[in-house]
Amino acid sequence: MKKVSLAILVSLCAVTGAAHAQDAGIRTSTDPAKAADIEQRAQDLQNRQQAMESAPATPAKHHKTAPHHHNKKAADAGT
Repeated sequence: MKKVSLAILVSLCAVTGAAHAQDAGIRTSTDPAKAADIEQRAQDLQNRQQAMESAPATPAKHHKTAPHHHNKKAADAGT
């Protein structure tokens, strides 16, 4: 009997969690200011994506290494 009760309790918890997860997703709002803000953000994102796609791909610049200077003390010590 305890196993059946435990199984029912676990099932109810899983169903409750799933229902809560579905409810927390999309929310409906009738506020025109919020709608305008969301539309503006979507437009900005779309413009940014289009700008990144249309920008020419620039190859990575290779930096030349600076010439190594010889240490005068090491050169003098060798003579």
